[in-house]
Amino acid sequence: MNPFNILIDILALIIGVAAGYFFHRFQAERAVKARQDKADDILKAANTQARLIESGARDNATKIVQAAESEMKERRLEMNRETERLDKRRSELDSRFDKIEQREQALNKRQSQIDKRGNEIEKLYEEQVKNLEQIAQMTQEDAKKELFSAVEKEARGDMARIIRQIEAEAREEGEKRARKLIADAIQRVASEHVAEVTRAVVTLPNEEMKGRIVGRNGRNIKAFEQAAGVDVIVDDTPDSVTISCFDSVRREIGRRALARLILDGRIHPAHIEKIVEDETKAVEKIINEAGEQAAYDANITGLHPEVMRMMGRLKFRTSYGQNQLAHAVEVSKLAGILAAEIGANVEWAKQGGFLHDIGKAMDHNQEGTHAGLGSEFCKRYGVHPVVVNAIGSHHHEVDQETVEAVIAEAADAISGARPGARREDLEAYIKRIRSLEEMSMSFDGVQQAFAIQAGREVRILVKPETIDDLSSARLARDIAKKIEETMQYPGQIRVTVIRETRATEYAK
Repeated sequence: MNPFNILIDILALIIGVAAGYFFHRFQAERAVKARQDKADDILKAANTQARLIESGARDNATKIVQAAESEMKERRLEMNRETERLDKRRSELDSRFDKIEQREQALNKRQSQIDKRGNEIEKLYEEQVKNLEQIAQMTQEDAKKELFSAVEKEARGDMARIIRQIEAEAREEGEKRARKLIADAIQRVASEHVAEVTRAVVTLPNEEMKGRIVGRNGRNIKAFEQAAGVDVIVDDTPDSVTISCFDSVRREIGRRALARLILDGRIHPAHIEKIVEDETKAVEKIINEAGEQAAYDANITGLHPEVMRMMGRLKFRTSYGQNQLAHAVEVSKLAGILAAEIGANVEWAKQGGFLHDIGKAMDHNQEGTHAGLGSEFCKRYGVHPVVVNAIGSHHHEVDQETVEAVIAEAADAISGARPGARREDLEAYIKRIRSLEEMSMSFDGVQQAFAIQAGREVRILVKPETIDDLSSARLARDIAKKIEETMQYPGQIRVTVIRETRATEYAK
C-alpha cells in the first residue's frame, strides 16, 4: 500500500474524531443552556406565585385580627352588662336574706311559744290517759289490742259470711247447667287415645355397640350429632344410650336414625348422613299424614296445608304424658259439643279447640308464648279472626272477644283435667304431694294436712279453738290462692278445710 494513502486515511480519521467531539460538545452545551433557561422560568413563576400567596396571607391575617378585635369588644360589653346584672341580683338577694332572717327570728319566737304550749298539752294528755287507765283498769296498749281484735273479728266474720253467700248463689245459678254440659261432653268424646311419650332412650344389643357408636376419637358420634341436631349421651346405663334435644321432631329423627344404624351395623360418617337424611324425609311424611289425619278425625276442613303440617308436629309433643295432637282432636270435639249445646258457632269453636296449642310446635326456637305464636301463625295463613282470638286468649294473654273463645278454653281445661288424661313421673308426683302438704301446714291454725286423690285434693284439719266456721272458708280461699300462685299442676286441686269439735268426759 502507498504510504501516502495511509497518511491521508489517518489524517481523515483524526479530523472525523475531532469533528464528532466538537459536535457532541456543542449539543451538550446547547442542552445545558436549554435546561438553565427552563429552570430560570420555573424559578420566576415560583417567585411570582410566592408573592401572590404572601399577599393573600397578609390580607387574611389582617381580616382575622380585625374580626377578633371586634369580637373581643362585643364580649367585653357583654361581660360588663353581665357584671351589672349580677351586682343587681346580689343586692336583691342580700335584701331578701335580711327579710328571711327577720322572719326566722319571728318564727323561732312563735315556735318556742308553741313548744311550751305543746308540752303543757302533752302533760295534760298524759294525766288524762293515766286517769282513764285507772278507771278502766287496763293499759293503753291493752285497750288498742282488744279494740283491734274485736273490729278484726267482726270484719272477718262479715267478709266470710258475704263470700259464702255469693259462692252459694253462684253455685245455685251455674253448677247444675255446667255439670250437665261438661259431663255430657266428656261422655260423648270418651277419647280412645293413649298418651304417647316420645322416647329418648335407644336400646342396644350389647355394650360393644357403644364403642362403635362413639367411633375412633369420637368421629361417629360427632357426625351423628351434627347431622341430626341432637345430643347423644353415652353413660354407664347398661345396653342403652340417651338422645337429648328440646325439639321433639329432631329427637324423633335422631332416635329412628340411631335405631336403624344399630340394626344396619354400618356406622361411619358417610352412612350416618344418608340414614339421617332418609329418616328426616320419613318423619316429614309422618308429620304431614298425622296433621291430615287429625284434621279428618276432628272433622275440620279448609285449613292451609302449612297449618296442618305444623299441627302434625304435635304428634311428637307431650304435656304431662298427654299427646298434644290427640289432645287437640279431643278439645276440638269437646268444643263442638259445648257450642252446639249453647247455640254458638260450632265450626269456629271446633277450629279454635283444634288449633289452640299449635304454638307448642314452634315455641322451642322462637321467642314468645305458645298462645301468641300460634295466633300469629294462623293469622298469617288466613284462619278466621274469631279462631285466631280463641287461640291467643285461651291462657288470657289477650281478651276473649267471643263466646267461641270461652268454649275453646273450657274444652281445653276439661280435656286436661279428665281422669287419666295426664300423668307425671314418680319423682315429680311425690314432690308435688309434699309441697301441697307443707304449704297447707304453713298457715296458722292448721293441725294436719293430707294430699289425696293423686294430688287432686288436699284436706286440712284445723284447730277448732283457733279457727271458727267463718274463718274456715277464708282459710280455704287463702290456701287455694297460694297454690295457684306458687305451684304448677295439671287440672285443678280441691281444697277442703275440716273443723271438728269434740267433747269428752269420763264416768267414774
